[in-house]
Amino acid sequence: MIHRSLFSRCFLPSLRPPSSFSPSSSSKLGGGCHGDAFRAISSMPEPCQSSPISDGDSCDFDWDSLGFGLMPTDYMYIMKCAINESFERGQISRYGNIELSPSAGVLNYGQGLFEGLKAYRKDDGGVLLFRPHENALRMRAGADRMCMPSPTVEQFVDAVKQTTIANRRWVPPPGKGSLYIRPLLIGTGPILGLAPSPEYTFLVFASPVRNYFKEGSAPLNLYVENEFDRASRGGTGGVKSISNYAPVLKAITRAKSRGFSDVLYLDSVNKRDVEEVSSCNIFIVKGNVISTPATHGTILPGVTRKSIIDIARDRGYEVEERAINVEEVLDAREVFCTGTAVGVAPVGSITCMDRRIEYQTGAETTCQELYSTLVGIQTGTIEDKMGWTVEIC
Repeated sequence: MIHRSLFSRCFLPSLRPPSSFSPSSSSKLGGGCHGDAFRAISSMPEPCQSSPISDGDSCDFDWDSLGFGLMPTDYMYIMKCAINESFERGQISRYGNIELSPSAGVLNYGQGLFEGLKAYRKDDGGVLLFRPHENALRMRAGADRMCMPSPTVEQFVDAVKQTTIANRRWVPPPGKGSLYIRPLLIGTGPILGLAPSPEYTFLVFASPVRNYFKEGSAPLNLYVENEFDRASRGGTGGVKSISNYAPVLKAITRAKSRGFSDVLYLDSVNKRDVEEVSSCNIFIVKGNVISTPATHGTILPGVTRKSIIDIARDRGYEVEERAINVEEVLDAREVFCTGTAVGVAPVGSITCMDRRIEYQTGAETTCQELYSTLVGIQTGTIEDKMGWTVEIC
């Protein structure tokens, strides 16, 4: 049972949705940019004040059992737009299924992007978002690559705020996890020939989560993949396209069946330089030097990656962004991964062919130092001198 005192600042008395809200109609993605089913919300509810949408004081949930799986929350955000137009208005709706044409662009041609960011509960009950503007900018860059209209940075951030506030009872207590927020931009209009979709939907939903890997905070064991590629030059590896992820499932499934946590991919041309893990960036540590592969189109420019680079430099480390030969990785003192879902995860070993190399892990490592600083900023226990967090409740 969750103690009310922890959540009293943010959770509201039970209220019903506004009378104009219709779950049966607003959960369907029909209509265009200006349809009545997607009427504008003129302003976001003031943090911690009465909101027209709230389902109770708190969640009666065993937060200690939380893992990284979908746990549907109460509300999602939807905004639609036709091709060659701009996104204008969106609405918070009950979380639920959406309707799509069988010929929707996202289903037939994979025209879609997604983002991932988190909201964290502070010790005083407040809620912090971590660098949502960076996710907004990355989505806009990806939308340009995928020939899609995109919400403005302001629209993106406002949608994330609204979704978080509507689902704030699902933000776990401090130290028990976070609220993972998933913005989607997908081509929902019908299309038969290969071309941009005639209509697009921007959707944001959320789920409380804890550790991404089944190992929890234990060190990861990676396998160097030398058969399958994650991305190739000129492709979409540098943007968060939905089409980047299903192709890696074969390699992940095979690696996990052998007892590994995940796969470390090599460049598709020479099979020599490391690029990234299936869903996160990679760093190596040698002395006071931290190195990570440069993002030149095949590697996703992670928000956590960028943050760790800035934190490391602020702490006096030399950080290099460059090509890294796999032999350098095998010769490193420490290796760790970064990503929104994984946070900062130590790597205990990497296996390349029949060669297994183990790395330093534990309390006195560079990884732990950077992880502690990042989490402190994200949760408000360390002063945010970078201006990265946004308090919304």
